Amino acid sequence: MLSHFSREIPFMKHRRILLGISATLVVLSIVGLIARGLVFGIEFQGGTEVDFTDTGSITIEQMRDALVKTGESDPTIQTSVNDGTNGFMVRTTTTDPKTANQHAAAAASSLNLSEDHYTVTTIGPDWGGDVTRASVMAFGVAIVLIIAYVSIRYEFKMSITAIAALLHDLVVTLGVYAWTQTAITPNVVAALLTIMGYSLYDTVVEFNRTDENAKTLKDGIHRTYFQICNYSINEVIVRTINTTITTIVPVICMLLLGGATLKDFAFAMLVGELLGTYSSFAVASPLLAIWKTREKKWARLEQKYGEAAQAASVEEVAPEAAEKGAE
Repeated sequence: MLSHFSREIPFMKHRRILLGISATLVVLSIVGLIARGLVFGIEFQGGTEVDFTDTGSITIEQMRDALVKTGESDPTIQTSVNDGTNGFMVRTTTTDPKTANQHAAAAASSLNLSEDHYTVTTIGPDWGGDVTRASVMAFGVAIVLIIAYVSIRYEFKMSITAIAALLHDLVVTLGVYAWTQTAITPNVVAALLTIMGYSLYDTVVEFNRTDENAKTLKDGIHRTYFQICNYSINEVIVRTINTTITTIVPVICMLLLGGATLKDFAFAMLVGELLGTYSSFAVASPLLAIWKTREKKWARLEQKYGEAAQAASVEEVAPEAAEKGAE
């Protein structure tokens, strides 16, 4: 028995450590969301985005002074690099296109920049509200459908633990965005919805093996639900890693070589895919095993064949072995 288990990676043995790491990541993410907050693109809150290119040695302070003099009260300014030249990405709360263009032109003129050195994009608050409502609805519908599918295909407990892992991935991803102050755009929302699919896929693959093994495994080795979960994870872990690697390679290429639009999508995808792979064996399966072990059937098997029972049997055998050795 021991030799067989030694060939498995002991995920369940270290479940408390894995869950502790996940809990720490979630707490840090929540702290980031509260302390720093999320930066939303103008698509969500409405406003103006001005992309200044080839600005040379102009500093953020000079750009801010130029914009404030035009009437912009509190512009958000970030440095950018386009085609190897320095620039600035400016976001303001101005929602009137005419006013936004006038302010951008006045600021560019005071900094000796021509019209070719900036572009202005203005989005009204109504459109931003529609995008926000549609995004929230999409997340809500997706979660309800996930619960329904997993509950019908497997069982309700699996659906709840799958959602717990999914929420873990989304919260930590948003925490990364909060700490890095990266803007949330519609591309990021699309990536988050895609992440839900990847995260659910890895979890369902593990749950499928766990469900089948719990019904058919009769080798006399994997008796408890923790043992069955651990064996099931080891059965699919290589497949999970291969899927993750083949998926993140093009994502990394998009992140390094793509334009601003692709980078928004790729950054969220990279963080989310790595978290989805991790949470499937570090969050979903441990939580499921802990919950299932409270059922009478699995509780009895855990008491008879679990870690505590194995430790007790080793303690009983050890004195006998010592006596034989002495003889």
